Amino acid sequence: MRKIRLLALLCAVAAGMAGCAGKHIVRAAPPSVSAPPPDETSPMPVPEAPPPVSTTEEPAPEVPSPAPPPAPAKRPTAPRRPAPAETADPTPAKPAPPQISPQLSARDLQATKTNTTTNITTAEHNLQLANGKQLSAAQKDLTEKIKGFLSQSHEAIMADDWVRAQNLAEKARVLSAELVKSF
Repeated sequence: MRKIRLLALLCAVAAGMAGCAGKHIVRAAPPSVSAPPPDETSPMPVPEAPPPVSTTEEPAPEVPSPAPPPAPAKRPTAPRRPAPAETADPTPAKPAPPQISPQLSARDLQATKTNTTTNITTAEHNLQLANGKQLSAAQKDLTEKIKGFLSQSHEAIMADDWVRAQNLAEKARVLSAELVKSF
């Protein structure tokens, strides 16, 4: 019986030291994130004092300009990648992306122009009805939105984007109708 107890004790110790195979948890180390090295900037030159202005009063004593601040302590930086070779003429600024708008036939363009001007006229008329009235905060906000849509619609007309102008004018007209209903 003593041998059985000893054998059972040895098995229990061996099992305890080996661990349970079903609960084998592997944890990954957190990712290593390193901040980019700070750009080294040269200290700013001390601005020169403006030339003295002649006045009849006694000139103020000159105040010495403050000493430049001490340079920050430099820490060793990682080697930098070589800079790309610069060319003689720098790359020009990218032009604005082209505006994508549908191509309208002459008849559709005329109908769009008519609808746009009608909507703008109606919205402006409704805004004039609001002039001189005591408006609530919500009504004031609504008038600002209407004015914004009308302004954007006029800008779209100047850019010859009649589809966008029509959409904006329609929004202004609908909001102005809501404004009139709220009186």
